[in-house]
Amino acid sequence: MASLAEMRVIEADDVAEDGAAEVFGPTREEVSEHPQARPEELRLLEALLFASAEPLDTAALAKRMPEGVDVKAALLQLQADYAHRGVNLVRVANKWTFRTAGDLAWLMTRESTETRRLSRAAIEMLAIIAYHQPVTRAEIEDIRGVVTSKGTLDVLLETGWVKPRGRRKTPGRPLTFGTTEAFLSQFSLESLGDLPGLEELKGTGLLDSRLPVGFSVPMPSDDPALRDDEDPLEIGDLELALAPVADAEDGNGSAD
Repeated sequence: MASLAEMRVIEADDVAEDGAAEVFGPTREEVSEHPQARPEELRLLEALLFASAEPLDTAALAKRMPEGVDVKAALLQLQADYAHRGVNLVRVANKWTFRTAGDLAWLMTRESTETRRLSRAAIEMLAIIAYHQPVTRAEIEDIRGVVTSKGTLDVLLETGWVKPRGRRKTPGRPLTFGTTEAFLSQFSLESLGDLPGLEELKGTGLLDSRLPVGFSVPMPSDDPALRDDEDPLEIGDLELALAPVADAEDGNGSAD
């Protein structure tokens, strides 16, 4: 029979072991047996977005997700999860993609980028196309009040910020032009509706405060569908848009 002293020692050891469990929590082995579960839909979205070479829209992601998953809610949750990480989940042109956090951009400055400044004529033309699309070259010239050389439009087409949309249903069937997703990405716009309005342009000093009566800034549309006054593009229309300027056009006294 154990002595009274031995019994007290055993009881003290039991209390010490129980107390340690309460203070320090479960052991590593216990934790490994019951890891914290991460929602499966978030893991699937992570995999799809990391593996994709280009941004994906909600519809494309929904096709790869299990039935019943609220993809929009899951994307917002994933965006919140990555808000303070080295990469962020962002939406560009209504599509989702992972990008390096803005405050870490300096890590990528080893690459050398050659920047080409657009001429004033090209900037004006880009702004007109962005706000007035779909618009023809003749309509652009009418808004600017001067004839524009074809080379200026070619520069915008080569940047990938502008593209032919269709053909206007008028004599001559001129090409209509609009902006691209690359334009939205370049200027960090979620949609064309994020372009500054009249009051914002006035506030930045880009517009004269003494504007003509009735002057307004149009509200651009993101709708890619052709309008009633447009026909679909034909084979070779893009090559035609980038064709060399004819000699007759060179001598028309264009001003850009």
